[in-house]
Amino acid sequence: MDLFDFGFTAVDENELEVVQKASTTVKTATQSVEELESKVNDLYNAILPLLTNLKKNPEKEYIRWPNRVEKVEEFETYISKIVTR
Repeated sequence: MDLFDFGFTAVDENELEVVQKASTTVKTATQSVEELESKVNDLYNAILPLLTNLKKNPEKEYIRWPNRVEKVEEFETYISKIVTR
């Protein structure tokens, strides 16, 4: 181990600026990916129960669905909120 190696190197102002910009870009991209990942997971978790319920009792030809229009509109609103946040 070199006694006088303190673990740093000298850089000029241009190199520092490039690194800072790259770091900011990476941070912004990471936040965007995390937000999109969260939206996709929320959409998946919202849609999966609907599909699971629709698959129940496949031998029956009809689905009894009282207040269907209201329920579908509520679901559309919920999905829209996930997408637009």
